[in-house]
Amino acid sequence: MSFDRSKTPRWRPGYRFQYEPAQKGHVLLYPEGMIKLNDSAALIGGLIDGERNVAAVIAELELQFPGVPELGDDIEQFMEVARAQHWIELG
Repeated sequence: MSFDRSKTPRWRPGYRFQYEPAQKGHVLLYPEGMIKLNDSAALIGGLIDGERNVAAVIAELELQFPGVPELGDDIEQFMEVARAQHWIELG
């Protein structure tokens, strides 16, 4: 099964991505709590705007980090985990 990069990720209603100074990093806030994101997840999360599809997110990060092997696969993996955890919707 291949991942469909034409899908557009959106944060689910009630979820908010933001920088949290107290955590010294980006977090995902939701009604039941908060998830602190690592640097890689924060870079991806910052590009989830409901406008860019997964291919566009990958292209943007490939510009920022040229020559990183399997960058697209890593981003797909993040999207799969985020969808499985119900953080995002892919439409």
